[in-house]
Amino acid sequence: MSGTPRRESSDRRVRRTRRAIRQALVDLILTKGYEAVTVTDLINRADVGRSTFYAHFTDKEEVLFSSLDELSDLLRLDPASRSDRLLSFTLPMFEHLHEQRRLARALLGRRGGTAVVARGEQIMAAVVRDELLAALPEGNSPPASLDMAVICVTGAFMALLRKWADGELVATPAEMDAAFRAVVLPGLEAVLAEQRGRPM
Repeated sequence: MSGTPRRESSDRRVRRTRRAIRQALVDLILTKGYEAVTVTDLINRADVGRSTFYAHFTDKEEVLFSSLDELSDLLRLDPASRSDRLLSFTLPMFEHLHEQRRLARALLGRRGGTAVVARGEQIMAAVVRDELLAALPEGNSPPASLDMAVICVTGAFMALLRKWADGELVATPAEMDAAFRAVVLPGLEAVLAEQRGRPM
């Protein structure tokens, strides 16, 4: 019990250091683009020692992935809080990125680079696949078109996010969500209806 305060203090320091390094990455991406950022840049911007940096991250890509993984936690809503709406993560994601505009611009905008886009699409595709599988009738095997549906939904969502993050689209989170759902949901519902044996 006597070690608890020290452990909590250490945990706070770890979180604070990791947060400073992640924030440094966001700042640097916005300044010079992800591809041009070096570990030395991160160390200098976060004002940490080299050994401290490597105690938390192996390289700049791991810093990037830890930031994107935080966004993926938002996408994977707790089942108890999940609505019956298909792709129920979309509005919370638009709202979160609206509140965190600098983060959105750094991770999803044009300065983010190919590694950011690839990781973002990988995370998104996994979440979309899980949602579609959960929407299938119990015991049904996935339709042959599932992979194509996942690619279409992921591509549309990521394209909207990128244009929005860069300021090329001006809309509220609710407007973004409504536009995305209006275009994507009819196709998904058709795929699911076919699987349930309902007429198209």
